[in-house]
Formats: sequence, C-alpha cells, structure tokens
Amino acid sequence: MAENMLSIIGNTPLVRLSKLFANERGIQVYAKLELLNPSGSAKDRSAIRIIQAAWEDGRIGPGSVVIESSSGNMAISLAAICSYLGMRFICVIDPKTSQQNIRIMRAYGAEIELVEAPEAISGEFLPARLQRVQQLLRNIPNSYWPNQYENENNYLSHYEGTMREIAEALETVHYVIGGVSTCGTMLGCARYVQEHKLPVKTVAVDAVGSVIFGGAKGYRRFPGLGAGIVPLFGQTRFMDFAINISDRDMVIGCRSLVQQESILAGPSSGAVVSALKSLEPEIPDHSVCVVILHDRGERYMDTVYSDEWVEKQFGSDM
Repeated sequence: MAENMLSIIGNTPLVRLSKLFANERGIQVYAKLELLNPSGSAKDRSAIRIIQAAWEDGRIGPGSVVIESSSGNMAISLAAICSYLGMRFICVIDPKTSQQNIRIMRAYGAEIELVEAPEAISGEFLPARLQRVQQLLRNIPNSYWPNQYENENNYLSHYEGTMREIAEALETVHYVIGGVSTCGTMLGCARYVQEHKLPVKTVAVDAVGSVIFGGAKGYRRFPGLGAGIVPLFGQTRFMDFAINISDRDMVIGCRSLVQQESILAGPSSGAVVSALKSLEPEIPDHSVCVVILHDRGERYMDTVYSDEWVEKQFGSDM
C-alpha cells in the first residue's frame, strides 16, 4: 500500500529486452521503465524533487502558483503534483506542443499559456517561452519558477534515483544509454558513475537537428528530445559517447520495441533503442547495457504509431 501517488515516484523496474537484443555474444540489455512512473515519464523524478525542495524551503505552499516552460512531460508531471498539493500550475507552451499533451495537462487542472512566435534573434521558441515565464512571474503574486533547465535538483533526482537504482539492481553495468533535452537525466547518471568509480560508459542520445552536442540546427518532429539551444547542464561534456538519431530511426526503434517486447514507449525511447543498435557491433561480448525508456507511447498515437502519419513523413518504405 502506498501513502499517495507522490510516494510511488521512482523505483521503476528493469526488464530484460531478450527478444529485441537477442544475440550470441552474451550481451544483455535491460530497460529502465521510467514510463511506469505515475504520471508516465522520468520527469516525475525531477518534478517531485524540485517541488519538495521549494516546499521545504518555504518558497511555495498551498495556494502558490507554479509556472514552467515545457513541451510536455515536465508539464504533465508538475500538473499532477501541483494538483495533489493544492497549488495552481501554469504551463507555457508553443505551437509544437501536441494536443494530446495539452489535454493531459488540462485533465490535471493546468492552465495553458501559449507563445505563438519564436524569439526574433534565435528563431527558437524556448527563449520566447522563458521570456513569457518571467512576465508571468512579475505579474502573479506568490508565484514560483521551478526552472528545470538550471535547477540542480533536476540532475540530482537521477543521481540519487535513476542511476543508483540501476547500480543497486545489477551487479555489473557496462553501458547506460538515455536521451537528452535539459540533460538532467544523463548528467545525473554520469555524475553517479564518476563519483562511485563504476565501470560504466554513459551514452547520451540526441535528435538530429538538435544543437546540444554541436550539430547543425534543423527541423525536429518530436518534442522532449534535443534542443535548439545548448542547456546549462549540457555545456560541459559529461558523457562518454554522444549519438544523434534521426526522427525516422526513432520511429523504427519505437515500433521494434512494441512489436518485439510489447513495450509502448515514446520517441526518445525509440532513439535510445536505435542508438544501442548502432553501437552493438562495437560493444564487447558479455556486456550489460541499460536503456532508459523515458515516457509512455500513448502520447504519440497520432504520430509515431499512426501508419498514415508515418507514411506521410517518411514514405511507404517504413
């Protein structure tokens, strides 16, 4: 029995992907099912830690107004947590945010603030969203900005949670592979590995079209993976390997995962599956690998899991 929904965030299971990564080289691949967090993604971890820290410091309490910029999962996590704790939540979004995510946010009671145009200088929506957050903070009393992009509790939630759980569950781990956006998840994992001197290689997976690892800025179809500007947590190299995955390969990874392992996950999960597939020939025999499956696939039924949408985007050879 759990005390409440907040108390069951984290401690997500690991499951062996024995069909998708069947091989004769003794390589074992496990999935860290972050999609089984109560609000459906790894963002539950960072959201609850950030909110709890602010609550304990007296910066927020019942009746406070939490304001954040998010394309989806962080907003859903904050909406659920704020609803439970009796706080108002305002999410600043842009036109790329999916209607499904907006419906989920609103179901939890979130208020939506839409930024319709990107920042003129950068051409990116994120700076424009952050400017709107600052405007709202100035105009709304008793308001608080979690600032997932720079709040150390973001990566500490994965340092003390995700990677610690992986290390404690598996006697040996050689590779941990996960997607990046704010870079909180993989920075937290990498710091844990470094400070505990574990024999683990961290692999950070980004989207083609994202600039986090220095790639050329381009069109990205899916929110939640990659960024048009380099986030604070990604400005210092923390990973052993960095891989950029195309939108097409994200879809292929997602569909392989559900067809072979019956795990319905989002595009960042498809990206890490495809990334590990590309690395597999270089991975030593008998290695133990963990892929972090970030969020649920039900949020992408109109895109990743829609045959019509996929054919329109990538052609009929998918």
